[in-house]
Amino acid sequence: MTDPSNFIPGSVLDPSNNWTLGPYSARKWAFLLLFVGFGIKLPIVPLHTWLPDAHVEAPTAISVVLAALLLKIGAYGLLRLAYPIFPLEALHASWLVGFFGVLSILYGAFNALASKDLKRLIAYSSISQMGFVLLGLASGTVEGTTGAVFQLFSHGIISAMLFILAGVLSDRTQDRTIDNYSGLATTMKSYTALVMVAFFASMGLPGFSGFLGAFTSSSANGLLPKWMAFASVLGLLLSAAYYAWTLQRMFLGTFSIKIRGISLPDLNKREYLLLLPLAMVALGLGIFPQPLLDIISPFAINIVEEVMKFKP
Repeated sequence: MTDPSNFIPGSVLDPSNNWTLGPYSARKWAFLLLFVGFGIKLPIVPLHTWLPDAHVEAPTAISVVLAALLLKIGAYGLLRLAYPIFPLEALHASWLVGFFGVLSILYGAFNALASKDLKRLIAYSSISQMGFVLLGLASGTVEGTTGAVFQLFSHGIISAMLFILAGVLSDRTQDRTIDNYSGLATTMKSYTALVMVAFFASMGLPGFSGFLGAFTSSSANGLLPKWMAFASVLGLLLSAAYYAWTLQRMFLGTFSIKIRGISLPDLNKREYLLLLPLAMVALGLGIFPQPLLDIISPFAINIVEEVMKFKP
């Protein structure tokens, strides 16, 4: 279906067919419907409302699989189906895709900043960070597309680590309310160290280069206005704010916990076994991203060339 000559002449999705429904051709409707469908899975705002509740209600193992793997299916569908099959329609929809990317970045970040439940905060941060994936994809640049794919991989590692860390605390206290904890660094030193690794890795995802593609897009191909790139910078600042504020409230200061009769031992062997490999991969991606970028770049170049060849 990525080859237009494979369509039956005169069929509804044949590029030479002039069939329309309302203001759009069948191919534009098909792209928009794929965008909505995969957007629910990604998820993008305003199709995101299922995700925070799903994470809050789900056990830790399900949250890990959902955040690390299943959300990425939405972006994979856009990258492997919607864009390659309908490149001209994707080009025309770049502003729309970029707008929903910026909306997801900011809405997710502001909700994360207001969240009182640790898992809900992580869920909204995922929505915000998937917005950078959309923005990079909409930019129509190799840098943006490469950053989007890189972020899918790196966020999968980091989000899995974050939800396991939230699960460690929940297993001990059955409570994830951020304001109920203070000074955890004094009693859970290893746990605190790994939380800091995960938080700072999430703040500095190399995949945020997706928004750099938005900066170059306005001059390189004119698909996205610069205000979208500048708005996404606010999302970066907000991500630093909600992670730093969570660290300050839960881990610094005098130790206290509002749940009586609960002990908080540090990590056990099983938890170390789960968390240390993820921490090492997250740090490795931050220090040595090039091997993964070398794998992603040919795909990014190919998909950008396939889409941009339709630009007049």
